[in-house]
Amino acid sequence: MPTNLYGSGDNFNLETSHVLPALIRKMHLTQCLENNDLDSIRKDINKRPIRGIDGTASNEDIVSVLNSFGIRYSKLAVGIMQSANSQNDVPTANRPLPTVLSLWGSGKPRREFLYVDDLADAVVFLMNNYNAKDIGEFINIGTGNDLTIKELAEMIKNIVGFKGSIDWDSSKPDGTPQKLLNIDRLHKLGWKAQIPLKGGIKKDYQWYKNRRI
Repeated sequence: MPTNLYGSGDNFNLETSHVLPALIRKMHLTQCLENNDLDSIRKDINKRPIRGIDGTASNEDIVSVLNSFGIRYSKLAVGIMQSANSQNDVPTANRPLPTVLSLWGSGKPRREFLYVDDLADAVVFLMNNYNAKDIGEFINIGTGNDLTIKELAEMIKNIVGFKGSIDWDSSKPDGTPQKLLNIDRLHKLGWKAQIPLKGGIKKDYQWYKNRRI
């Protein structure tokens, strides 16, 4: 039984993805919005349309669908753009604009994450070192460590380079308070995960930027 998995080849569809890849993509798109880099947003949603909106859509439709997933300009940014438009100015094309990423819940639930390559390594290790028929026990595969969703979001924010703010919407549900596997049996057999969460997220983000499929 593996814990929550992530890594190269993950599902980055904002409507169906799990928390970690969803946060990576949301942070990336919010950073692009922050930098007024609509070209990068168009390339992104051309590969992975969001609710039928792709890179051929109008700026208004793109901003609207991003907003529906909590990716939006701050009130200050909206004021800056309205002022620029009223003066027939375009300063927003050359400087960052404040953005906000709204996320569900309080950020307090705790989750454990395992890089997919570690799972593959553990499976091979168990095939060579474990016989469930003889021992009669299931084996959990994980890291033995968890962190809050808020800590995960801050880690991804730093890796992506997003400098805007995160707004936690406590009116939305948190879900299960904690999901952490007991991996004592696996450790006793001599296996431990090798890829730290921060390093794994960096690899996952690079895959996402390079492939975007």
